[in-house]
Amino acid sequence: MANELVMTKEGYEELVNELNILKTTRRADIAEKIKIARGFGDLSENSEYDEAKNEQAIVEARIVVLEKQLKNVKLVDKADLNTGAVSIGTTVTIRDKEFGDEMTYRFINSVESSMDMDTITDESPVGKALLGHKVGDSVQVAVPSGEVVEYEIIEVKA
Repeated sequence: MANELVMTKEGYEELVNELNILKTTRRADIAEKIKIARGFGDLSENSEYDEAKNEQAIVEARIVVLEKQLKNVKLVDKADLNTGAVSIGTTVTIRDKEFGDEMTYRFINSVESSMDMDTITDESPVGKALLGHKVGDSVQVAVPSGEVVEYEIIEVKA
């Protein structure tokens, strides 16, 4: 695939769920808002109508993006994961070499990123640095603050 998007099954299901909600519930809600706003009269000076149409444009744009992403998904099968190196779908435990703190993260694609503190994406500074490295490797990461942090990979598992 030209723009193959490697994702976990969980991330894929979240995107499919979001797409379904946008196509059904959100579209219907916005259509109702537009209908109500039209009832307020002159559309040229109707802020409620303008707001609803802008919301509609944002939702429709997101639907297009999601459909495009979902067409190019390659699901990661946990049974096929190579736990010899950090990759999408693995769980990685790292140790901060300066302070000795250990952290464990699920390694995911940035498209499926969540606000969970237990995930790290392939496009984050730490994620980019860890990708492809093996247990025992030390990895130096330039974090956004400008300092360089060194991590040791302790464990990689499916």
